[in-house]
Amino acid sequence: MALIALAADKGSPGVTTAAVALAAVWPRRVLLAEADPAGGDLVYRSAAAHGGPLNPNTGMLSIAATARRGLVPDQLWDHVQPLSGGLEVLVGLGIAEQAAGLAGLWPTLGHAFSSLADSPHAAADVIADCGRISGDTPAVELFPHAALVLLISRTEPEAIARVRDRAAALAGKLHGGPRGAASLGIPMIGVVLIADTGTAGKLASQVNDMLVHAQTGARVVGTIADDPAGADQLAGRKRGRLDKSLLIRSARKVAADLYQQYGAAWAASAQADHAPQPHHVPPAQGHAGAGA
Repeated sequence: MALIALAADKGSPGVTTAAVALAAVWPRRVLLAEADPAGGDLVYRSAAAHGGPLNPNTGMLSIAATARRGLVPDQLWDHVQPLSGGLEVLVGLGIAEQAAGLAGLWPTLGHAFSSLADSPHAAADVIADCGRISGDTPAVELFPHAALVLLISRTEPEAIARVRDRAAALAGKLHGGPRGAASLGIPMIGVVLIADTGTAGKLASQVNDMLVHAQTGARVVGTIADDPAGADQLAGRKRGRLDKSLLIRSARKVAADLYQQYGAAWAASAQADHAPQPHHVPPAQGHAGAGA
């Protein structure tokens, strides 16, 4: 099992929507962590399993005091809240100013997230929504502990240019320099495009060729449908068959492809007796939030 960190360079390409959608269809037990230092969205948009609102004080905010005394991975579950659909969430900070309480603790959190795979009691993958990483955000301190860093990008030319440059910068920071397609570093840097389904395949191929040619150390690992209606269903703002939406169908393919390519390596790091506990896409109402 693994830590998968999602982030964007600039703007609002759909990091939170992608993180929630991937977590909803992830093939193993998963913990969704809102690790954006600028603050999370789910507490404002999602209902808890008991039908009421999520507690904004239980999550990244409450874990700050615990982590200063040391953090055992299983302690993460003490700060988790289930959403109405069953997805287990570590609620993010309320406002950016609260990030000061986590100063110096991001590597500790990264280690705990990645080590949750080895828990003898409740092993899980962690999908971390790290928000926008332009500038000097401390969330990048999670990345050395990740198995995979996914950069989320839309397909406008300026967005593609930014994700190319951000991938190259991350490769320099995490891997010590640029790499070609035959020499991908760890953690692997992947790009997920938010794209219209009609052009997604062609765009993914073109962007991947560009990333390889520029020796960014990254490659396109999939596309998620640009599906506003599906995002509204995921956020509980609209009724409908969420499991049939383009958003969830495309997220399911990305998750399946990632596990087909890397699942064996991730599973090898977990104890053999940890049985998979998959999540299923729940009814749309109150399940999760879409944003960022």
